Amino acid sequence: MMTICPLKSTGEICYLALAWQPREGEEKRMAQRRSSRVLLYGTTIASVLSSALLPIGFGMGWTEAASLAALDNRPPSFSAIAKKTMPVVVNISTTAQRSPRSSNDPIDEFFSRFFGDAQPRENSQRSLGSGILISKEGEILTSYHVVRNADAINVKLADQTEFEARLIGKDDRTDLALIKIRRSGGNLPYARLGSSSQLDVGDWVMAIGNPFGLEHTVTAGIVSAKGRVIGAGPYDNFIQTDASINPGNSGGPLINASGEVVGVNSAIFSQSGGNVGIGFAIPIDLAKKVVDQLKKNGRVVRGWLGIRAQDVSLQLAASLGLTRNPAEMAVITEVGEGSPAAEAGIKPGDVILEFNSKPVPKSQDFPSLIADTAPGQKVTLKIIREKREQVVSVKIGELPDEGDAIQKAEARDPEIGLRVQRITPEAARRLALTSTKGVLIVEVQPGSPADQVGLEPADVIREVNQRPVNSINDFERAVRQGRRGERTLLLVQRGDNAVFFALKRKS
Repeated sequence: MMTICPLKSTGEICYLALAWQPREGEEKRMAQRRSSRVLLYGTTIASVLSSALLPIGFGMGWTEAASLAALDNRPPSFSAIAKKTMPVVVNISTTAQRSPRSSNDPIDEFFSRFFGDAQPRENSQRSLGSGILISKEGEILTSYHVVRNADAINVKLADQTEFEARLIGKDDRTDLALIKIRRSGGNLPYARLGSSSQLDVGDWVMAIGNPFGLEHTVTAGIVSAKGRVIGAGPYDNFIQTDASINPGNSGGPLINASGEVVGVNSAIFSQSGGNVGIGFAIPIDLAKKVVDQLKKNGRVVRGWLGIRAQDVSLQLAASLGLTRNPAEMAVITEVGEGSPAAEAGIKPGDVILEFNSKPVPKSQDFPSLIADTAPGQKVTLKIIREKREQVVSVKIGELPDEGDAIQKAEARDPEIGLRVQRITPEAARRLALTSTKGVLIVEVQPGSPADQVGLEPADVIREVNQRPVNSINDFERAVRQGRRGERTLLLVQRGDNAVFFALKRKS
């Protein structure tokens, strides 16, 4: 049985490798089904071709049809590109012996504990994905979620030979990983990496991968859009395509009409878990930067400023008394404690006009712009504060490895008896929350003040002592201001209801 996208049946961004996990003994049954399906589909396609393509194939002749294809920059056939590039695409399978509760992701742990999957037994999990050979020595670029938590990584080449692979490095912020197989000789075929910046909307592209375990499946389509932000991470800049990609395509290449890899297939937007013509690939220009650092360091070193910013709307510009074009500004909404921005005196509410004497980019482009700046380098920000322009010099720091550099991921208060976590976009979707503001209760200590008043996991704390809580830092500050033995007032969202809880801290 195929498990497709273990998410809600509404529109979701579905990471592809996690959706296809064959059960033991299923490969043989699948092979039998495939043979019958090929005959069925062959008959169906033949009948469609005979009725729908006769006017092109026979009415005007192959030469004229090829000429028309050349006019729109489409090859008469994708077969030459497919033959040239299929040898560089590999199939990746992984196994992991672990407890369902042993995930390193605290949000996954929370949903596992309180929404099912309650048996703490060891099990063997398997997933299938794809990868791209990028060197003759056997280095393979793939999606990180294909090999995440893997105890063993197995790679099958186009010639059906199989090898074990080891993880060289990973970058969960861009969902990319570099693995390598050991093979004597070191003379493997490898991909030509193109330039995603040269892609235009409407360009023809081809995808090759391992959808649903069907090896080396080739599909074609066009670039539907560029620069898509889908909420997958801080450096979203996806290529959108209608080339058919499905669960198991993750980590496989998106290829242009010249046979160059221009993207790494990563996600789909789907209501059913299958392809609906909206797929996303990580641009190869970004992937090349990540690979270079993974080869050198095993990790990615990024610049860090420690701010969050948003675009300036017409209404916001008017309220701040700004006369410039709002499209040329961004307003800072958060400054991380102890960050380079905080040390330079930057404050929430400052409006950025220029970054290093250049027009300010869109706020969604800020994370990538700062990340590409070398740690230790000094940059200048031209800002407006209280209607006055000023220039601030900031020394870029190195982005910490641990999670979000702006705010902590979780906090624990033993006096109240709560463990809380920040609300990620994924958690908000799973809980049907309309906002990521507040903190999520993930653990209530039995017999604690929180337990006695009836607080429960999945409750969202919106206020502490009538002060808004938008982050873990806000929660910690508000709780610290209370004294032992005093009562703490919490405004909690539970489902569609907002409820006040007054609890007495341990004395």
